[in-house]
Amino acid sequence: MLHINGLTYRIGGRLLLDGASAALPAGHKVGLVGRNGTGKSTLLKLIMGELVPEAGSASVPRSARIGSVAQEAPGGEASLIDTVLAGDRERAALLAEAETAHDPHRIAEIQTRLADIDAHSAPARAATILAGLGFTPEQQDGPCAALSGGWRMRVALAAALFGAPDVLLLDEPTNYLDLEGAIWLKSYIRDYPHTILMVSHDRDFLNDAVDAILHLEQMKLTLYAGNYDSFERQRREQQALSVKLKKKQDEQRAHMQAYVDRFRYKASKARQAQSRLKALAKLEPIADVVEDRVAPFDFPSPEKPLAPPLVRWDKASVGYEPGKPVLRGISLRLDPDDRIALLGANGNGKSTFAKLLCGKLQAMAGEMAHPARLTVGYFAQHQLDELKPDWTPYDYMAKLLPEATVAQRRARLGALGFGSDFADTVSAKLSGGEKARLLFLMASFHAPHILVLDEPTNHLDVDSREALILAINDYEGAVILISHDRHIIETSADRLWLVNDGTVRPYDGDMDDYTALVLSRARSAQRRDKAPRADVPAPSAARRRASPAQLRKLIQEAEATIDKIREKIAILDEALSDHTIYAEEPQRAADFSRLRTRLADDLDLAETRWLELHDEEAHG
Repeated sequence: MLHINGLTYRIGGRLLLDGASAALPAGHKVGLVGRNGTGKSTLLKLIMGELVPEAGSASVPRSARIGSVAQEAPGGEASLIDTVLAGDRERAALLAEAETAHDPHRIAEIQTRLADIDAHSAPARAATILAGLGFTPEQQDGPCAALSGGWRMRVALAAALFGAPDVLLLDEPTNYLDLEGAIWLKSYIRDYPHTILMVSHDRDFLNDAVDAILHLEQMKLTLYAGNYDSFERQRREQQALSVKLKKKQDEQRAHMQAYVDRFRYKASKARQAQSRLKALAKLEPIADVVEDRVAPFDFPSPEKPLAPPLVRWDKASVGYEPGKPVLRGISLRLDPDDRIALLGANGNGKSTFAKLLCGKLQAMAGEMAHPARLTVGYFAQHQLDELKPDWTPYDYMAKLLPEATVAQRRARLGALGFGSDFADTVSAKLSGGEKARLLFLMASFHAPHILVLDEPTNHLDVDSREALILAINDYEGAVILISHDRHIIETSADRLWLVNDGTVRPYDGDMDDYTALVLSRARSAQRRDKAPRADVPAPSAARRRASPAQLRKLIQEAEATIDKIREKIAILDEALSDHTIYAEEPQRAADFSRLRTRLADDLDLAETRWLELHDEEAHG
């Protein structure tokens, strides 16, 4: 389906791809992996045609469609549901043409194609995708402009999924999702009927959602069958084999060289020595396996531990406006050895609870008690944008260690992964992963009693995430973790708290139980959102509670739909009234008759909907 042939590409003189080639079979879900900075996102842009390669090509069959998530988040006054529906360009074009078509032959072709692409269920399918990504029915009917940038990127992802291209390219699709959205997306990708090439560093996601791994390393591409764990096992086996072969070849080289050195000038052995010299020259050297190790993270443990509990909440409430708590009735305790992951959809208050713990918000009611000496380190993704663009890691270290010498500061930076190349680089030019590493350093520098990590894995590659897990497990203070990465939750947390229904409470179950709960809710929402056929979608929960003005608008829309269907029926009736069509074009006559029956059913649905709206208006 997707063929990458000898791609070569440079950025600023730096070679990212050097004759890279791979072939992705149709229908496969492929994870594109590699260290940060190796060129994964660049490869996707080359496939999309947004960049021009120095050599080589990327191609799909002529009739295949390539799709990706729009780089700019959708905005404007268009509703979320309409924005997602527009993601299927063929359907949108057919519906637009159907508004003006008067030729019965063309009307039949349009309606037949709409039926073929299952256009009648489009509103329900779009609503299902939006619900899976965390949007309520009320939000789905609202404008994109009302959402923040991260939520609008979710809409862009929903539109890309709804468009269902033959080859779908996704670049870190979980970065804007919460755990619940990531669980749903993983399930959706597993069932996606076409080919997907996806950049991801989420190990759990790559284990459950893909059936092949495309590895970008040393400017080359290698395709491995199986999930991420299978890829790692195969790669380690290949590396071990390469080391073994290199050792054997080095011994062979040494033996041949010793023979040449000993006999090359002896007349009776000169011919054999020259023969071995030629063989030695032809012996293709096996490269050393160079392990590009990740610099470790280091979270200093508290020097003076505190007696438990570190924090105790008793019927506490917290929020941003007086009298309007986001969370209430919190009765919990946090002990020094706790490793707790917060579960719950975005918008339920996980970050609000984290801010309460960090002292950025105060309890409105109830009690939050803790020792006066308690210190908390806080990491949150939004802090990446708050770094001073002209400050370097060395500048931040100088602020943290004002009394230290230059050598001491640089030694500390080097141990944490900021060598001379990065220590003096301004923040504006650091990558997302390097900025995250700097924030970890600042959050944990003074050995806090509690570390609060809010989405710590964004911008980290797989190996860096494993290094982060090791650092969390070595840290001897308490940890509160908010993450969409199931792997880091399962390997770092031993208790789960659920933020839901306006409070925080312990969750009795493991991640398998919670995954089943999330998918069960998604399936229930999908059943509720099932719409009848045709372009007369069932009312959403928001529409059933519409205001008088909204009802009047919906009634007008229903009347317009009725008029359009009646117009199409009239055109078909006129064509069918010509008796010559039955003799000269019997197949077309049959198609027109079937289409008229379908439109008559649609008209019944539209008229029923119109009566329901009038009845709702009358009983307001």
